[in-house]
Amino acid sequence: MPVSLPNLITIGRILLVPLAVWLIISQQFGLAFFAFLVAGISDGIDGFIARRFNLQSELGGYLDPIADKALLVSIYVALAILQVLPVWLAILVVTRDVLIVGAVLLAWIMDRPMAMKPLWVSKVNTVAQIVFAGTVLLGLSTDMHMSPLLTAGIVLVAALTIASGGVYMRDWVRHMNGHVTKDQMP
Repeated sequence: MPVSLPNLITIGRILLVPLAVWLIISQQFGLAFFAFLVAGISDGIDGFIARRFNLQSELGGYLDPIADKALLVSIYVALAILQVLPVWLAILVVTRDVLIVGAVLLAWIMDRPMAMKPLWVSKVNTVAQIVFAGTVLLGLSTDMHMSPLLTAGIVLVAALTIASGGVYMRDWVRHMNGHVTKDQMP
């Protein structure tokens, strides 16, 4: 079975990750912001094509969030390495994603697989992380004074990351303990 166009676009987005990291580390922030924009636009395009032409696939369902998270996590880590963002924020962003993936894998290994649906707090968290990363890259590429914006963004992203990770972990613990969530009720 050939790979669909939306999946090829998503794979292209994954391949943008090392380029974006290299551009950030090289302090080519304008180009890094452009790569970030291309990734964001391609995310919308692959989703539109998949829905419009009924090309949604199981592979795409896995690749799309991997592409999104790989880009975001990499940008946060690269900006922390350059000391633009605090290291603890990058660790928080990475840890949340590692915990979620680890929890899902552990549930699967223990033969208690669980369906992972994005929660509203997770969607808000992802939007905040994307907007903040884009704003930081744009600010760096334009020499814009960002101190108050940077502080507010750090606090918002940290709070939402903790809240989102906490809700996922709470749901995972309930699932592993056999509690029925409202999504599982008949």
